[in-house]
Order: sequence, then C-alpha cells, then structure tokens
Amino acid sequence: MSSPTQVDGRVAIITGAGSGIGRALARNLAARGCPLVLSDVNEAGLLETAETLSVPVLTKVMDVSDRWAHQQLAAEVQEWAAAPIALVINNAGVALSQTVADQSTEDVEWVMNINFWGVVHGTQAYLPILTAQDSGAIINISSLFGIIAFPTQSAYNASKFAVRGYTESLRHELHGTGVRAICVHPGGIRTNIVNNGRHHVDNLGRRDDGAALKKDFEKIARTTPAKAAETIMRGVDKGHDRVLIGADAKAMDLLQRVAPTNYFGVIRRAQRVVMR
Repeated sequence: MSSPTQVDGRVAIITGAGSGIGRALARNLAARGCPLVLSDVNEAGLLETAETLSVPVLTKVMDVSDRWAHQQLAAEVQEWAAAPIALVINNAGVALSQTVADQSTEDVEWVMNINFWGVVHGTQAYLPILTAQDSGAIINISSLFGIIAFPTQSAYNASKFAVRGYTESLRHELHGTGVRAICVHPGGIRTNIVNNGRHHVDNLGRRDDGAALKKDFEKIARTTPAKAAETIMRGVDKGHDRVLIGADAKAMDLLQRVAPTNYFGVIRRAQRVVMR
C-alpha cells in the first residue's frame, strides 16, 4: 500500500472517456473539482461526456495506439493545466474473440496496439511530468482477464496480462518517490466493449458474430460503470496499488491463487451447472 494521492482540484487525464468506465470516471472526478483532459477515438461520445461536466475540460479525438498523439496532447496539457496533474488514467480498450488457431495477425496487432501500446504511450507521455512534480498516479486498466486466461481470448488476455506486468514493474521502479502506479482489474462491467469489439467465435469456440457473446456478457456484467469508477477512486484514496472491481474479479483472483494451473477446470464445471 502506498500513500494516498491528492486528487481534489487537480488535473486528471482519461483515455476512452467517450463511454463506460472512462465517462463514469470523468463524472466522478468532475464532482471533486478536477479539471479534465479527455480523449477518445469516438468524437460523438467524447463530446457527449464533456457536455455533462461543469469543470474545465480539454478534449482530444485520438487513437491511443498513436504514440505521437499522446506526446502532442501531453504538451498541450502542460500549457493548459493551471494545477498539478493528479491522475493519468489509461482506460481505452477493445475486445477480440477468436481461437489461437484461427486468429489473424492483424486482429492481434489491433488489440495489442490499443490495449497495451496505448497504455505504454500514455504512461511515457506523462511520467516525466509526474516525476518532475514528484506527485500523482498513473492508473492502468487491466482486466479480470489479466488475472486468469480464458479460451478464445488469447489476444485480449495477452494485452491485459501485459498491462498488469508493465504496471507492476513501474510501481517497483517508482518506490520511494511521490508517484504511484496503480493496476485496476475490472470484472464484468456494463460497458460497450463487447459491442465495439471484433468477434469471430463464442466462448466455446463456435463461429459467432458476437450475438451470443453479447447475451453472455449481459448476464455476467453486473457492475455499473459508476460503481466501477467509485471503486477505483476509493482505491486511489486509500493508497491501494491494485484494485479489483466486482465480486467476479475477487473470486477469480482467489481461485487462481488456490488452483494456479487448474482454475479453468473449476470454471468449466461451474459453466455446466449454470447451463443445465
């Protein structure tokens, strides 16, 4: 556990702010008087988020896989910000469902470029600013699938496990400084990630255009984005370096500790019971 980060009234930067957890975090932080820097590839969603906020907002339509876009935005933020940066939240992400045998290199690169390299670029753009001010936190959004691996999710799992390892390594490097690195593992959250993903098969590897996955996701996505944002900020305020969101994330974290190589056998048995 680290010392809590001062947040209220300070600047927060959020990627993927056009919907879901990103939008909920923007609203949560606006209520705390934080000027906000919001980005998303979806301009309409981004503007819709910004219009609901009563704090100063800088928006940027941006693909997080673009390294230079991050660098340019960071330079703009330094000119724009009237307060220190409290939080850099690398939240943008996409999903892919396909077996290892059949997935295309292009699909894997798409997922990794957004989910992992987007985090790397966002971290590298703002880390020098945070270390210079010796305060603030970088919050990288991993997943429940950064704790356990799931069939048909190999690329998504790889990206989220990578975010976890990258963030934990950064945390060790920042030890003794005023800057924190926090890794967040959401379980099923009611967001548009499945609707906006690339889906070729369902969870059982059967060919599917995403319809079955969306139905399954709706059943297990019990946590609202607002609740997820509240959980993240509670973790920040309490000085937590790792935040699990939802009973499912907490249960799977415990399961993989108890059965690190056989946890999916337990999941399969549970699935069979549910499907009866």
